Amino acid sequence: MPSLNGAVVLVTGANGGIGTQFVHDALARGAAKVYATARTPRAWDDERIVPLTLDINDSTSVEAAVTAAQDVTVLINNAGANPPSASLLDITETDIRANMETNFFGPVFLARAFAPVLIAKPESVLIDVHSVASWYAFGGIYSASKAALWSATNSFRLELGPKGVHVVGVHMGYVDTAMAAHADGPKMTPIDLVQSVYTAVEAGEYEVIADDTTAGVKAALSAPVEALYPEIHGTRA
Repeated sequence: MPSLNGAVVLVTGANGGIGTQFVHDALARGAAKVYATARTPRAWDDERIVPLTLDINDSTSVEAAVTAAQDVTVLINNAGANPPSASLLDITETDIRANMETNFFGPVFLARAFAPVLIAKPESVLIDVHSVASWYAFGGIYSASKAALWSATNSFRLELGPKGVHVVGVHMGYVDTAMAAHADGPKMTPIDLVQSVYTAVEAGEYEVIADDTTAGVKAALSAPVEALYPEIHGTRA
């Protein structure tokens, strides 16, 4: 089974609430080193944490990160972005493309770039953070981008699994961070989310369903589409 003990972890979006929790909890579980990446990395008061500049939308930055972090055994695709509008009709083409770059192309190309590094290590892990939006289209292009990443994670699982890389997809509802400050309703804490992710990794699980909301949405996927989206009954036939 994969283990965080002795692991070398790279976290994208490490400056955010979830990313910071991924960094600290990896160390708490015995990780030897954590690369805390961001476009503008911050200082950390732990010598086991290595700040590393990484813009997942920039191929040169990705190449530099791979060169600098050849010892990575756990890659966490956590970085993401919310678009300015949830409407696919009202949002600009520029914002649609920008959201796909950050939430889909960036994680996919980063995973591809680090694949040789992970394949070379025993019991290596790729973790992709999706959210419930990958199964429930409340977020317009955000949901579409997360659905695309979910599909890519499934493909990576099939391709990388036989080569020794354990691939985990993470689905959750709102988490109590700055990114979800606008949202109403229940929010799980970053520590609860990250603990559930790392526990699943060390148990050899492939998917994290982090809260009841997400579990309910997943269960509804096998029903007729109007069960998940009852509001469509009010639309024109």
